[in-house]
Amino acid sequence: QVQLQESGPGLVKPSQTLSLTCTVSGGAVTTNDYYWNWIRQPPGKGLEWMGAIGDSGTTYYSPSLKSRISISRDTSKNQFTLQLTSMTPEDTAVYYCARDGPWLWGQGTQVTVSS
Repeated sequence: QVQLQESGPGLVKPSQTLSLTCTVSGGAVTTNDYYWNWIRQPPGKGLEWMGAIGDSGTTYYSPSLKSRISISRDTSKNQFTLQLTSMTPEDTAVYYCARDGPWLWGQGTQVTVSS
């Protein structure tokens, strides 16, 4: 049974870089045909797809975040990581990692941007 778990800081200061890690158990991030995603939900708003990394390591980013986002993976640890630069209070959200086809989600982690 594949499970995903997010980890990282709950509080980030404005202008800092957010780094979140998703640890995958029960399945490899290199498994064919799956995409490993980062999705967030700001308070009172809907889900926003941020980006993904495919089984070959190819990355895909939301155009609205492309200048600030980077997704990478560590296959030895079976993890994939989100980095988001130049954080502002508008980036405050619950951040989820998720796998597609069928969708599996981590529990989500709250990230607050505040000085």
